[in-house]
Amino acid sequence: MDKQAGPPANHRSIFWISVLALFTAALANSIRAGAAGALKTSLLDPIDAQHSGAMIGTVLGNSFLGFALSLLVISPLLDRFGAKKVILFAAACFIVGPALVLMSANAGGSVYTMLNIAMIIWGFGWGATEASINPITATIYPNDKTGRLNTLHAWWPAGIVTGGLLSVLFFKQLNLNWQVLIGLPIIPGIVLALWTMRHEFPKTESTAQGVTFSEMMAEPFKRPTFWIFFAIMFLTASAELAPGAWVDVTLTETVGFSGILVLVYVSAIMFVMRHFAGALDHRFSDMGLLWFSTIPAAIGLYLLSTANSAATALVAATFWAFGVCFMWPTMLAAVSRRFPRSGPWGIGLIGFAGALAIRFVLPKLGEIYDNAKLAKAGSKEALDALQSGTPEMHSVLAYAAETSFQTIAIIPVVLFMIFGLVWFFERNRNTK
Repeated sequence: MDKQAGPPANHRSIFWISVLALFTAALANSIRAGAAGALKTSLLDPIDAQHSGAMIGTVLGNSFLGFALSLLVISPLLDRFGAKKVILFAAACFIVGPALVLMSANAGGSVYTMLNIAMIIWGFGWGATEASINPITATIYPNDKTGRLNTLHAWWPAGIVTGGLLSVLFFKQLNLNWQVLIGLPIIPGIVLALWTMRHEFPKTESTAQGVTFSEMMAEPFKRPTFWIFFAIMFLTASAELAPGAWVDVTLTETVGFSGILVLVYVSAIMFVMRHFAGALDHRFSDMGLLWFSTIPAAIGLYLLSTANSAATALVAATFWAFGVCFMWPTMLAAVSRRFPRSGPWGIGLIGFAGALAIRFVLPKLGEIYDNAKLAKAGSKEALDALQSGTPEMHSVLAYAAETSFQTIAIIPVVLFMIFGLVWFFERNRNTK
């Protein structure tokens, strides 16, 4: 049995390599969203203007498909491949993905196909990143999993902030073309590859404890309570990531303030707050921290539904940010702590649940939003007759935003009860 006496001597370098990998994935996510309109106009409108909206939606969605697939495949095989090779693979995807997008401008009739391939590969990099850095961080900091995973994931919102501001700067201020923006993630991708080559990475915690591959794969199925956390992750991701992707669609039209800038503001709060998760975990436990988080999350989502100005949107976004900032990394830490023998496979399954939430909840939000618009307008004909920018259209869009955000605000209320029950039962069990 190969047991590690402590973290490797280069654990700080490994942690910061992980930070760079996650920052690059987030930067790419934000830049893809920021450049979506320009990609649609430049590459897809010329080949099929009538369906270009659906086409760009499919293109962007394929990055999430790549993320989910690579996360699910790589997680159980992480120690077979080695974390170093997986991170190098992620770095290669961060270089090849945007390069293919740039090349698609000269692909003629194959532009749509090449864009979809590019986004899947780009998503592979994101999934490989999550599949490797989370179990490695849990391994090198076994006594501070919640704190270190939250500090690591603080750099996700940092990447979102950077990409969002760059998108606004490039398109609104400097009037640069989309190729420059899309090509930017190649730079940190190259740095990540060169830095990773210089270091060796440890085996994950479960492998170091002598857990075999078959035992790791079987662990989630031998422990039924694991699937409770799988379901909880689906809900927590729905409360965090789905509204994050939704604010630009809804708030830009209703509060007179760019939804992307609201997301940048929320991400900045999350970057700061995640650095305090370790202390809060020691004070309340991971379940206690998650339970408290549901309260401002519910308040924030409800207030987003009634926001009618930039000021009210920012107040609502502040509550929401304080609520959801700890959810994703603390859930990963909670599973690693309770099911250590599931290793990277267990953490990967929980991340996969979060990816599933994005895939299924966003279309449902869109359906709720569209149905609310139709209900407020009175009929399809009446909705089609409304002019953009008129008070009548503003009223319809405000009602649709209110309905969609109020619907998703139910999720943290449900989580309030679930986390409370888990925390209660675990505390009682520990005191016996």
